[in-house]
Amino acid sequence: MKIFCCSLLVLLLVSTTGCFNPAPTAKKGESTTPGVSTEDATPRETIGKKTQNVLNLTQALADGGVLASTKVESTNPLTQSADVYRTQVAKLGGMVVEHAIQLRNASSIDDPKPLTYQQFIDEIIQPGQPNGIQLAMLPYYQEYAWDDKAQKLVTVDFPARQAELEKQRNSN
Repeated sequence: MKIFCCSLLVLLLVSTTGCFNPAPTAKKGESTTPGVSTEDATPRETIGKKTQNVLNLTQALADGGVLASTKVESTNPLTQSADVYRTQVAKLGGMVVEHAIQLRNASSIDDPKPLTYQQFIDEIIQPGQPNGIQLAMLPYYQEYAWDDKAQKLVTVDFPARQAELEKQRNSN
């Protein structure tokens, strides 16, 4: 009986504080930021998650992306570890891709030629293939992109996604 009363008390306390009533969010696809859906602005799990999604840098920049900084810029101790994680994951992804490209070039009989975006996806990332590269998931406001000119994997920030999430949070 004592356990039942304690459980009931905890349930009553939690329900009156609003823990079971999540803040309403915009319906899927509704957004006040042009070019950004609410799905784009929804935080996603990153720890232990993988992706093979790599954008074309030219298209990503045209869609409002900007090259992400590779430096840890946070001075807030609460967010600094997340900043370190984000930058290091992106750097490690770039190193894995660079190594795969070096192996490809070393095994080529012809002179190694620069990779177009589609060649990069087909030969290096190899989506859906068991030996394809699995990159660590980045935060919702970042994506990997292939830079044709520099022949390297880069990270792109999408500030509009962050702005949309902030609008959603402020409207609730």
